[in-house]
Parts: sequence; C-alpha cells; structure tokens
Amino acid sequence: MAAVVVIWIGFLLDLILGDPPKLYHPVRWIGKEISFLEKRLLKPSVSQADANGKAQMPESVRKARERRSGAVMAVIVMITAFVVSGLILWICYRVHPILGVAVEGWLCYRMLAARCLRDESMPVYRALKKHDLPAARTAVSRIVGRDTETLDEEGVAKATVETIAENASDGAVAPLFYMMLFGAVGGFVYKAVNTMDSMVGYKNDKYQYFGTAAARIDDVLNFIPSRICAVLIILCSWGRRFDRKRAANVWQRDRRKHKSPNSAQSEAAMAGALGVELAGDASYFGKIVKKDTIGDRTRAIEPEDIIRANRMLYRVVWVMMILFTVLKGVLGFVL
Repeated sequence: MAAVVVIWIGFLLDLILGDPPKLYHPVRWIGKEISFLEKRLLKPSVSQADANGKAQMPESVRKARERRSGAVMAVIVMITAFVVSGLILWICYRVHPILGVAVEGWLCYRMLAARCLRDESMPVYRALKKHDLPAARTAVSRIVGRDTETLDEEGVAKATVETIAENASDGAVAPLFYMMLFGAVGGFVYKAVNTMDSMVGYKNDKYQYFGTAAARIDDVLNFIPSRICAVLIILCSWGRRFDRKRAANVWQRDRRKHKSPNSAQSEAAMAGALGVELAGDASYFGKIVKKDTIGDRTRAIEPEDIIRANRMLYRVVWVMMILFTVLKGVLGFVL
C-alpha cells in the first residue's frame, strides 16, 4: 500500500497548498532542458538559408531532419526525467523508507495541478462577476493559448470552462493515472512529455515538423487518461446543476470533434453535463481557426459555470482517488 500512501500525500498536498509562486516547480527544470535542446537541435535545420532566405536543402530533407531532431529531443527529455526522478527516489529509499515516502509524496504533489487550475480560473470568475471585461480578458489570457483581446463576457467564460475541462485530464487525471501505475517516476515522465508538447507541439512554421514526436507521444500517453476523465465526469454528473444523461450523449456524439484525439473527450463530457456549448472558432496569433462546436446551447454560458466546472474537477479527482484506493485494497487482499 506504499503506492497508495505516497499518492494520497501528493494529492492532499495539492488540494491544500496548490502551486505557491515561491516554491520551485520541477516543470521549470524540464522547460529549461527542452529550451536548451531546442536551441541546439532545431537551429541547424531552420538556419540553412542564404542571404535571400532561400533554403539550401530540399524541403523534404529539411522536414525529415527536423522530425528526427524533434524525436531525439523527445527521447532525451523522457530518459532524463526517468533517470533523474528514479535516481532521487532510489537514493532516498536507500537512506530510509520514511524519507523515500516523503520525497515521493512531494514529487507526486508537484506533478498535480487541480488546485492550481482552480486558483488560476477564479480571478476570471471574480472579474466577470464585477463585469470588468478588461480584467477578465487579462486573467483568462494567463490560462489559455488563444487571443483574448476581442472576447466578450460569454467568450471569456467559455474559454475558462474549456480550459478547466481539458486540463482536468492533462493536469490531474493523467498524472494520477501514471502515478498509480508507476509511482512518482511515471508522473514525472508524463509531465515531461506534456510540458514538451505544450512548448513545441504546435503546427506552426517553426514547430510543425520538429514538434511532431512530442505531439504524437503526448497523444499516446493521454489516450486512456482522457477517456477515463470523460467517463468520470459523466459518473460525477449528479445534482441539480448537472445532467448525466446529456453528458453521456454529448460525449458519444462530440468526443471526436477536435484535431487532437484526446482534447474533445473531457470537453464534450463537461459541455453535456453543464448543458452549454463549448469550442467553436477561435483566434490564435491573429488568425481565425475554424473549429466545430461541442455540446448543445441549451442556455447561455455564465460565470457560475466556472464554479461548476471546478466543482466537477474536484469530484473527478476525489472519485478517482477513492476508486484507486479501493482497487489497490481489494487486489492486496486477494493477492
């Protein structure tokens, strides 16, 4: 049951402490490693141009080279995350089991972001309740990747709910899933991949080929957790403000309405549970990106939906932790 103990330590610390700004986060170290490798692996590919900006190598060669470089970076980042976290825990457990449990619990805590997600979304809610649209746009710009300057109040609320729904999987369910399977080391490797995807997994001129490996690995690692998250949202859709039947129906219908195989899973379940419409066209770097809508517009989205989405997030992680504990207990008794 040691795995249960360390994950509960991390889980409760996340709910109690969140992400204190003065406490160094391992993701910053991962980000620095990714930036260091990117400068050394991507630069040779994109700088092969003459004074007129014309490529000196065939386009197909450049694309293949950037894909290989991105794959090399992905392998290095994953191996480093595995070795560093594993070595730290091996040393700590060798010193004393209690030290090992404490350090692994702390690592689990730093891999989770449920409290952080709630804390980052609440300034948006408070600004919307005051009808302070400029402040709401500024607050939401910290947690979304889209352009926020032209969003109205409904658009700001929708963007926030979408972020909570998507990151319920990326920031909570997926790390928990890999920690439940492989301990803190599994969560650390997952977080490294997820961070790498968030930094280079874009389909723009710079990262379209270099970020392919990071994006594909992230898709693979999130395939099961994103679906677990959606199912848990459906199961947790109890009470007057949530509709379980509609959550299941919308998930079945809209879960593939995204270029990513995973992103629409939890969004569809959340949209159905709340009875609102999410997704749709959005602006990124000044360009409108066409997207299908997810869910049914049974009513206009409102600031309170941010509160409801956070409540759903907490329900999901609590239910997941309880189910995991019961399952481990049953397996421990049987085996």
